[in-house]
Amino acid sequence: MNYYQKILDKLKEYQAQSISEKKSKKKIIHFILNNQKNIGRENSAGHLTASAWIVNNERNKVLLHQHLSLNKWIQLGGHLEADETVKEAALREAREESGLESLSFLYNNIFDIDHHLIPANNNQAEHFHYDIRYLLEADSKEELEKSRESVNLKWLQLNEVEKYVSEESVLRMLRKTKEYKEG
Repeated sequence: MNYYQKILDKLKEYQAQSISEKKSKKKIIHFILNNQKNIGRENSAGHLTASAWIVNNERNKVLLHQHLSLNKWIQLGGHLEADETVKEAALREAREESGLESLSFLYNNIFDIDHHLIPANNNQAEHFHYDIRYLLEADSKEELEKSRESVNLKWLQLNEVEKYVSEESVLRMLRKTKEYKEG
């Protein structure tokens, strides 16, 4: 089974919970099927990306960063590298952008998916990110190490997230976290 088929199989298994996720699922599958170059930054139309939604061990905080170029509070994540699974990329990005060593997957399957437009910047034209997200946990007492991609990095109480975030896809993951915690 080839690399892309594994990603497609995981996406097809994923049960999207909202209309926006169902739309993203279709868009991501379409993008993978119609773009041989979808890892890294080679394709000017878009990129497959991996994100980590990180909660603390008590599940009452989430780790977000204020992204330097987007100037938004969002989850950690980024582009895949060659020969790397989406899940491996989510973990690598989480480590690189937080400095956390205590990271582990709380849930082995896809936690959330989204596609979103990235505005043009000095290096690239406007393009889409087709984002596959995993749920991880870490020790919130471990020291954080902010990367060059972040203005700020901090653990937020679940009930504080909406003060920092207006992105519906991030708020959706917050709602899923609360459901996961209660379930």
